[in-house]
Amino acid sequence: MRAVVAALVMSPAALPAQQPGPIIEEQSIDALRAQMAQGASSVAITQAYLARIAAIDRTGPTLRAVIATNPDALAQAKASDARRRAGKPLGPLDGIPVLIKDNIETKDPIATTAGSLALKDNVTGRDAPVVAALRRQGAVILGKTNLSEWANIRSTHSISGWSAVGGLVRNPYALDRTSCGSSSGSGAAVAASLAAVAIGTETDGSVVCPSSMNGLVGLKPTLGMVSRTHVVPISHSQDTPGPMARRVRDAALLFNAMVGVDPDDAATRESKAHIHDFVAPLATASLSGVRVAVLRPDMPEMLKTRYEASLAVLKAQGAVLVDVDSPKLDGLGDAESLVLQTELKADLDAYLTTTPKTVQTRTLDQVIAFDSANAATEMPFFLQETFLAAAKTRGLADAEYLGARAKSLRLSRTEGIDALLAKAQATLIVAPTYGMPWLSDTVYGDTFNGPSASELPAISGYPHLTVPMGLVRGVPVGLSFIATRWGDQTVLNAGYVFEQAAKARVAPRYLATTDAGPGLAGTR
Repeated sequence: MRAVVAALVMSPAALPAQQPGPIIEEQSIDALRAQMAQGASSVAITQAYLARIAAIDRTGPTLRAVIATNPDALAQAKASDARRRAGKPLGPLDGIPVLIKDNIETKDPIATTAGSLALKDNVTGRDAPVVAALRRQGAVILGKTNLSEWANIRSTHSISGWSAVGGLVRNPYALDRTSCGSSSGSGAAVAASLAAVAIGTETDGSVVCPSSMNGLVGLKPTLGMVSRTHVVPISHSQDTPGPMARRVRDAALLFNAMVGVDPDDAATRESKAHIHDFVAPLATASLSGVRVAVLRPDMPEMLKTRYEASLAVLKAQGAVLVDVDSPKLDGLGDAESLVLQTELKADLDAYLTTTPKTVQTRTLDQVIAFDSANAATEMPFFLQETFLAAAKTRGLADAEYLGARAKSLRLSRTEGIDALLAKAQATLIVAPTYGMPWLSDTVYGDTFNGPSASELPAISGYPHLTVPMGLVRGVPVGLSFIATRWGDQTVLNAGYVFEQAAKARVAPRYLATTDAGPGLAGTR
C-alpha cells in the first residue's frame, strides 16, 4: 500500500505554518477568488484546506472522506499565485483547491485505487482528460476522495461509502448515517468544507445520491458532455463524471471546466454543439411560465412535507406544476443489470490492460481471485456477487445484452422521461432525489427504503440535477430536476432559481445521530 499510504492525509505538524487570513468553511468559489483578489494566496488557502482535512477527516469527527492528499498541491498553489502576480490567471478556477474521486486518474504521485487494494499501486502518471481540463484553468488538485469500492458495483449487499483502502465515509450531518455511494467521499468532503468543490462519478445515482444526502448540489450531466477516458469504468452506456458543490453556481463553474470533446471517448463527439458557458445564463434564469412535470412517489410523511414546501417555492417563482404518474416500465431494472454486468467485464478488462506493470490484476477474473485471496481485508462485510455475475456475461456482441440495451433506452427515454414531458407538455420533471440517509450497517449492508429519482436519467443518459431542499430530522434531502438530452442548462437554470428562492441548504453540525425528537422517551 506504499503508494497510497505515503500520500494519506498529512498531520498538522507536516503542514507549513499558516498565517491567519483565509476563510474556507462554507466559502464559494467566488468568495475564495475575492479573498485572493484582496491579498490571500492560493498557498494559504490550500494550506487551510489541508489543515482542515487533518483536523476532522482522520481525527475529530473522523469522516474518512479524503483517501489521499496530493503531495504536489502546494506547488500547484504556488504556481497559481505566481500567475496571478504576473496578471496571467488561467481561468475562474485558478488557485481553487478541487478534490477528485479516487476512480479518476491524475498525473500526481498518488494511486488511483477505486478503493480496492488490487489497485494500490496504480500510479499511472497520466491525467484523465477531465482532470487535465481543470489544470488548464489552474485548479489545484488537492487530493482524492474515498468512495464505495469499485464505485459500488462489486456486491448486491454493499455498504455505501466503504472501501478497503479508505474505510467507511461518515455523513457530516449525522455520523452514523450513510453518505451514500459511490461518490460518498466527494459528498462528505464538500459538505464539510474540505475543498471548495469536488468531482464525482455516476453510473446510477452515484453523484445525485451523495449530493442529496450531504446537502449538496450535484449534476449528473448528459452522457457525452464529459470524457470518461482514464476513469475506472463500470459501463460506457451510463458512466459519467459530474460536479459536486454547495451551490448551483459553483457546480456550473466546475462543469464549465469539465466539458469537452475527447477523441478517445466516442460518446463526447456530439457534445460540441451543446458546449457553452453554463454560468452566465444563471443570472437571468426564470421559471415564470415554465411547465414542470411533478412526480409524487411513495415517501415518508416528513419527507412529503418538505417536498410540498419545495413545490410551493417553485410555484411562487412562476412555474406551472403538472402532476404526472410514474410510468410502469416492467423489466427496466433487469435490463439495466444485464447491461451493467456485461459492460463491466468488457470495460474493466480493457481499462486494466492500460495500468502500470505494478498492477498485478489485469482482468476482472484476476480481481475476483485477488478479493478471494485477500478476503479478510477486501470482504470483511460483503462479498462480490455482482463481480461473479459479470464474469459470466458473454460480451458486447451478445444478442441478449444488445436486446437489454435497446430495451433500456426505449423504456427510459421513449416510454419514460420523454413520455412524461410530453404528457405534461413540460420541459422539466421534478421529484424527491432520494429519501433520508439510512444507518451505515456492517451487518445488513445498505437498507435504503424510499423514493429514488436516479434510474431513468441514469439509463437514458439525460441530465439530472439535485439541489438541497433542507433537513428532515436533521439530515439533508434533495430536490431533483430532470430534462431531456442536452438539457443541462435547463436543469441548472431551474435549480438555481429554486436555490436562490428557497435558501434551503444548512451547514452540517457533525451530530452523532439524527434528531429523533422527544418521542423515544415516552410520556413517563
